[in-house]
Amino acid sequence: MEKSPEIVRCPWCLGFPEYVAYHDTEWGVPVYDDRIHFEFLILESAQAGLSWATILKKREGYRKAFADFDYKIVAEFPESYVQELLQDPGIIRNTLKIKAAINNARCFMEVQQEFGSFSNYIWGFVGGKPIQKSLRTLGEAKATTPESDLLAKDLKKRGFKFLGSTTIYAHMQATGLVNDHLVECFRHEQVKL
Repeated sequence: MEKSPEIVRCPWCLGFPEYVAYHDTEWGVPVYDDRIHFEFLILESAQAGLSWATILKKREGYRKAFADFDYKIVAEFPESYVQELLQDPGIIRNTLKIKAAINNARCFMEVQQEFGSFSNYIWGFVGGKPIQKSLRTLGEAKATTPESDLLAKDLKKRGFKFLGSTTIYAHMQATGLVNDHLVECFRHEQVKL
């Protein structure tokens, strides 16, 4: 009997089952849904200074605390709710990050008004289609790119907070604006458009 070939994945995801599932089903898949973009912006800004694994483990807590990532509701969160969130162990309890999420929801809707959708806006920074990389090792991956630098600078100019170039590049990777799956990873070809 012939042994089936082993599935090759990007090595960064091999820590725990949720990480593997995230890699195999979400990371690098092109996103055009504004609500999903907003979800990742909240999660990635919360991740600043922490591991993505920590945030993945708290994702459900964020979903509950941030109205299933409905930016219209988040934009209206009152100060009293900020104080409640600071007591919620299901999320990262950081005042600046929580307030940034509320601020960013408001800025997010301003971008939607100007561009028709946040998706239209963000995809404009990569010419409307994913940047295809051919990474052979994790060491070849960069923390920022000229595109993430430009996008982060523009977001900052628009009033967004906790979204520097490194965080924005993570967003671009997660939402498929760039394909940073290693070439040998089974997902590299699958997420290409």
